[in-house]
This record gives sequence, C-alpha cells and structure tokens, in this order.
Amino acid sequence: MKDFKSLLRYLGPYRKDMVIGALLIVVETGFELVIPILMADLIDVGVTNHDMAYILQKGLQMIICALLSLATGLLYARFAARAAYGWGARIREAQFERVQNYAFSNLDRFETSSLITRMTTDVTVLQNAINGGFRPMVRGPVMLVMGVALSFWMNPWLALVFVLCAPVLGVILFYIVHKIAPKYHVLQKAVDRLNNTVQEGLTAIRAVKAFVRGEYEKEKFEEVNETLMDTSQNTFRYAVLNLPAFQLTLYTAVILIMWFGGNMILDSTLQVGDLTGFLSYVFQIMNSMMMISNVFLLLTRSLASAHRISEVLDEKIILSSPENGVTEIPDGSVSFENVSFKYNSNAREYALSDVSLTIPAGQTVGILGGTGSAKSTLVQLIPRLYDATVGVVRVGGRDVREYDLSALRDAVGIVLQKNVLFSGTVRENLLWGNPDADDETLWEACRAACAEEFLKRMPKGLDTDLGQGGVNISGGQKQRLCIARTLLKSPKVLIFDDSTSAVDTATESDIRSSLAGLTCVTKIIIAQRITSVIGTDQIIVMDDGRVHATGTHAQLLERDPIYQEIYASQMKGEDNYGSSTVQHQEA
Repeated sequence: MKDFKSLLRYLGPYRKDMVIGALLIVVETGFELVIPILMADLIDVGVTNHDMAYILQKGLQMIICALLSLATGLLYARFAARAAYGWGARIREAQFERVQNYAFSNLDRFETSSLITRMTTDVTVLQNAINGGFRPMVRGPVMLVMGVALSFWMNPWLALVFVLCAPVLGVILFYIVHKIAPKYHVLQKAVDRLNNTVQEGLTAIRAVKAFVRGEYEKEKFEEVNETLMDTSQNTFRYAVLNLPAFQLTLYTAVILIMWFGGNMILDSTLQVGDLTGFLSYVFQIMNSMMMISNVFLLLTRSLASAHRISEVLDEKIILSSPENGVTEIPDGSVSFENVSFKYNSNAREYALSDVSLTIPAGQTVGILGGTGSAKSTLVQLIPRLYDATVGVVRVGGRDVREYDLSALRDAVGIVLQKNVLFSGTVRENLLWGNPDADDETLWEACRAACAEEFLKRMPKGLDTDLGQGGVNISGGQKQRLCIARTLLKSPKVLIFDDSTSAVDTATESDIRSSLAGLTCVTKIIIAQRITSVIGTDQIIVMDDGRVHATGTHAQLLERDPIYQEIYASQMKGEDNYGSSTVQHQEA
C-alpha cells in the first residue's frame, strides 16, 4: 500500500479532478438512497389511499432524483477519466525520465522487456484501478453506511439480517483476496517473460528466417503464452468466486427479509411499502459490499503493479553529476591509477584488476586482447558509463567524478561495440552528434567516416529513411554512420570500441587516415585486427582484466608473447617478425 500511496503524488494537477469526482459520487449516492424512501411513501400512502395526485408527486420526485443521479454519474465519469489517464501519463513520463538518468549498472538490474511492461501494462492496471475502482471505492462505503443507517431507521428488526449476513460475505471476500494477492506478482512476471520472447523474436526475425528457426521460435512463444494463460486461469479462478459469494449472501438475505417481513405484514407491524423500500436498501447495501470487494481485487492487483513501478522510480541512481561539477575539460589526456572494477558489488572477482595507464593528450592508442579480456569495460570507465570500484580515472588531469556528467560525456565521444541507429532519416541520426550542424558539416563528418560514397548513391542522400534500427543499410554502413555521428560531437577523447569490424580493410585504412588529421584529439581504438592498431603511438595488450603489456608495435613484437601470437595468427605468410615490421613501417 505504501508504493501505491507514493505514486499518488504524481497526480499533480489531476488531484482536483479526483476530489471533484469523489464529491459527485457522494451526491449521486445520496440521490439514489432517497428513492426507496419515496417509493415506500408512494405505496403506503398513495396506493393505499388511491391518491393519484400523491402517486404522481412522489413518482415525479423519484424521476428527478434518478435524473440528477444520472447527471452526477456522467460528470463523475468525465473527471475520473481525466484523473486516471492523466495520472498514468505522468507516471509513464516519470519512469521514462528516471530510466534516462540510469547508469549502465542501473540498467543491468532490469530486463528491457520488464521495463516495457512496467511502463505499459502495469501503468494500465493502475489506471483501471482509478477509472474502474475509484467510484465503487467511494460509493461503496457511503452507500453501506447510509444504507444501513436508513434501514435501521425504517425497521431495526429486519436490519439485524445485515448483522448476520455481512460478516459471512466479509469472511468469504477476505479469503478470496488473501489467495489472489501473491498470484498477481506471478502473473506480471509471466507477462514480462511473454514480452521478452516477443521482443527477441521480432528483433531477430531476420536471423530466425536465415537459420530456419521459425518452428523453434513458435514453440518458445507457445510455451510462454501457455504459461501466461495457466497463470491467469489460476489467478482468476479465485477472483470469479467473488460473484457467487455475493449472490449467495444476497439471496439468503432477501429470503430471510421476505420471510420475517411477510410475517410482520401479517401481524400488521409492517407495511408493504416499507418492506418494498427495505428490499431496495438490501440490494443497495449488498451491492455496495460487492463494490468494495471488487475494489479490493482491483487494489490487490494494482498493488503488485505499483510495487514494480516503484522499483523503477526508487532505483538509486548510482552515477550522478556532482554539485557544481566542472564543465570545462582542458584536454584529452587519460590516466588510470590502480583502477579495479566489478559490475556487481557481490561479485567474487574484479572484471578489471589494478590497471595503471597514462595516455597523453592527442595520442592514438590501440587496445588488443582476447574475448572477455575487459577491453570494453576499460574504456567505458572514461566517460563514466560505469564508475571505478577502486582507484581513480582521470581525464584532462581531473578525476572524472569531479566533472559535470553531461560535459564529460560531450567531451568523450564513444562509438559503442553494438551500433545503434534510430528510426528516421540519416540526417536525424547524425544530428544526435551536433543538433546545430548544417549540411556542409554533416557531409564533412560523413567524408571523414567514409560514409559519403554510399550516401551519394542514395536518392535522398541525408534524408534517406533508415527504417527501424537502420535495417535498410548494411552493418559496415551502420558503423560508418555511427562514427560520423560521434565525430560531429568534436570530442577531446574519441573511443572506437571495435567499431570498424564490419568494414573492409581498405575502408578502414581510409578512416584511419582521416582520423590522423585530428591531432588535438586523443584516439583510443579497440580492435580485433592487428592492422587496425599497428600504426598507433601506443598499444595496450589486455589479458584477463589486466594490462599485460604496453608499447609500440615494434617493442611488443620483440618481447611480448601474446602480441606475437596475435600477430602470427593474423599475418600468416611472413617469413619472420622482423621483415613484417620493416614492411609495415615502410607502408
């Protein structure tokens, strides 16, 4: 319940709509409760005395009460809809904004499919709780209290039937809610798994078709779909007991009231009109109890969703800008001082261990190493995508934690290992690097990234639509556009995380030549191909999360066994290391 209450603060300007809606419900309920009193008078006075004028008068009053109740109900629906959907929109905005502020380590805690479910399905559950549950939540208790009070006013003895029947219904409804509460958590997790399977299947649909794995994906979907179906059936088989329990109690109460009321009429201690009006209160009171039970069911499910949403909103942001953070990065020098890092504080071993490096401003550095040697982890500490667990990372001579986060990341351009383009045109994607760039600047960046030649062949050039995730272009073309986008930032430190793996060696050589002209920019190149780093000022060899060796190509080729092994495996056909060195230096 605490999570649900905390989310109510996002009502904001819609809080007024909720208050007005609640007042309208009270007024509507009051009009409805007056009708049975008028009906009793109509029968006991008008019908008994054959007074047509009195019957018409009471009938007109009943019609007016009914119309006023209808009008207030319609007005409530308007205000409730505004409050529910406005509240839902603000919660989604808050979640989206929170996720945008997450560090990579925060994102590691949530699956993408789960975040999608929390922003869609879970918010919809909360909206339904307000839209469908707020009316009975207010109306039910008001009608219950006022109805019981009026029924005791009409006939205290018959009203004792409620004292017997109401607890029975309450016990049954408590049992139902108690059984259902934990099942809603399981249900939402089943929705997460379904969304994850659908997302993976649709994202990788081309791979599925290429490997003829459609049948496998179909079976995987059927499995999670059936799991969701079974979970839903298991959950709602208890929820449907709500109506039979209500009907059993209602009709038992009606039979008892008819029995005792009939005997009172025969004994002339009760009038027919009073019994008729009393039965109306019976239906209204029992209906209010039914409303309250439905609210509990809605609330039970919404509490599960509220908890999941609160997990997103209450997630502690691990990385944030310091107060009065430094906004000027003097140069692109980078240093690591006894840096160790692990992704999870509970992990037994460090992903990076005791790394000490110095990269002067304007230098070009290559990083080599086997798969899992923590090359990407190393460079992700520079723009503070993660924070070092132990030690200090410096850029421009300052600890990166002293910088304003936006200023630091603007000064450090990183082309990630996984190339990401967004739906839209080439121009729209490139403008991520510099929103104010004109066409000439865009084309200049494309030329530097060797993207100009394929863009010129496209009919619309920069205005070519890339489709969802850049599906209309090849992997190498994606990489070149991502490089151009990063160059547009005019960073002081430029990091390429294996970002030329999909281009041919000739194009890669052209890109390196273009980058060589950026003399004031520190360039860090992670690569699998030794040709990508052979001409750099310094090469760092990573092994098992540690810096195994540093030096130039010639130095490492002479003394480092890992570098020699990489070189030998990629440069076959050479007579010896020395001749290869000479040839490459001459080149």
